[in-house]
Amino acid sequence: MDRIKNIAVVAHDNCKDELLDFIDCNREALAPHSLIATGTTGRLVEELLDEGWNGGGEHKRVRRLKSGPLGGDQQLGAMISNGEVDILFFFWDPMEPQPHDVDVKALLRLAVLYNIPTASNRSSAEFLISSTFFNHEFCIKPGRYFEYADRELK
Repeated sequence: MDRIKNIAVVAHDNCKDELLDFIDCNREALAPHSLIATGTTGRLVEELLDEGWNGGGEHKRVRRLKSGPLGGDQQLGAMISNGEVDILFFFWDPMEPQPHDVDVKALLRLAVLYNIPTASNRSSAEFLISSTFFNHEFCIKPGRYFEYADRELK
C-alpha cells in the first residue's frame, strides 16, 4: 500500500451525518489521499469538501460510484478485489434493515478477505486514521484464502 491511499467512504442514511463530521474533523489527514464513495455519500462528501475549499492547490474530487442499493456496494467490492482500495470507512446502521443487505454483507466479506483496514463506526475510524501507518507505506499481508483458487478438485 502506497503512502497516498485510496480511501472508500460509505455510510447508511442514519450514519451519514456522523461520517461527514468525521471527514470534516479530519480534513487535513485525508487531504493527500484519494476518496471513493457510493451514491449520496459521495455527493455529500464533495459538498462538504467544497465548503472548506479556499482555492489553493489542486482540489481533489471524490470518485463517485452508484448508490449502494443500485450497485455501488458491488462496484466497491470489485474495486477491493482488483486492489484499488486501501482503506474502507463504512459507517453502517446496525438498527435499520437495508434493502441491499446482501450487497453490504458481500462488501464487508471482501474487505475482510482482502485484509483491507476497515472502520465501521466513529471510534474505529478515529483509531484507524490516527495509526502511524495511515500516512506511510504499508504492506498488507495476503490472507490464507487465496490457496482456494489453486486447490485441486476431485
